[in-house]
Amino acid sequence: MSTADETHGALMTAAIERDGAAQRALLAGDSRGARADFAQSAELYRRSWEAAGPTSYGRLIGMLKAAVLAGGGEEQAAYATEALVRDESDSPAAAYARALAALIAQDDEAACRWAARMEGGSDAFDRTAEAIDALARRDGARYAKAVEAIVDDFEQRADHLTGVAIADTALMLQELAARRGIAAGVESPVLPRTAGRMF
Repeated sequence: MSTADETHGALMTAAIERDGAAQRALLAGDSRGARADFAQSAELYRRSWEAAGPTSYGRLIGMLKAAVLAGGGEEQAAYATEALVRDESDSPAAAYARALAALIAQDDEAACRWAARMEGGSDAFDRTAEAIDALARRDGARYAKAVEAIVDDFEQRADHLTGVAIADTALMLQELAARRGIAAGVESPVLPRTAGRMF
């Protein structure tokens, strides 16, 4: 294994661990601590992506999610958009990174376009694409149904990336929905009581 492989792997592990710490803090009601940990996680995901290479889209997605949950995301959205400007991949993961960056940047037309490219990747991609498209179109009723489906899926999962049973995708979408004034009233054991808006 090369030093570069070790570096990006270590950074990815650190990002996931910091994400988990943020999630545990959020579930415990410590929003300030969670925000700080999410901000550190976003930076670690970015560094991991830079070390791993241009097709590691999951790391860009992780960066964007964590940045939104840190209370921001605009800087990271601009970074991701610029990073992918010459990327020609048609993978659902690449489309997800683009759609999420566009949604954060309030580029609704681009968010809808990239969300459509996510469809067919998997049931999870389809559910998230539906929620992103509904948010971009500011359709509160449709968004509520979509985010409820995402939460339902997380409730059925036995394993979570960080080891914390939390619907992080829904949590991130709820924060973006709150910024648009259409957060859904969703309650679940895999969501903190303060979900949408958290900070």
